[in-house]
Amino acid sequence: MSLASVRAFFAAKAPDIAIIELPSSTATVALAAEAHGVAAGKIAKTLAFRIAERDVLIVARGDARIDNRKMKECFGAKARMLDAQTVVELTSHPVGGVCPFGLATPLSVYCDRSLLAFDEVLPAAGATHSAVRIAPQRMAELVDAEWIDVCQEVETEPC
Repeated sequence: MSLASVRAFFAAKAPDIAIIELPSSTATVALAAEAHGVAAGKIAKTLAFRIAERDVLIVARGDARIDNRKMKECFGAKARMLDAQTVVELTSHPVGGVCPFGLATPLSVYCDRSLLAFDEVLPAAGATHSAVRIAPQRMAELVDAEWIDVCQEVETEPC
């Protein structure tokens, strides 16, 4: 399913967005940034968590780290990352290709405000060698995401 479900998602909701498929792996933020020739921050990583009794996806900039205190304040409970098998079962996407598009199971999606530092980000597209280029605001609209602030501040290098 995975890449096919993401293709179907974009065909139905945003046919103007092309899926980029590369011959090399983009399964980690570092590999994706190198393959696409962008800074790690522009890679939009999708993380899967269980919070209380529900499973959620959080999309954040690639070089950001989740702040556990902010997560607990935001959701009112401690968050636990889901294991790879559960992620595949819920999303149909393999770890390294997880994205908020074309999900096997309806999940709440949240976008961290860290993404707003960029006009365009590159989330995966359901496979470990695929991605899309998309404005963070449009991504959030397409997947009905809520904006939250759960990442640690990212220190940027001065110009």
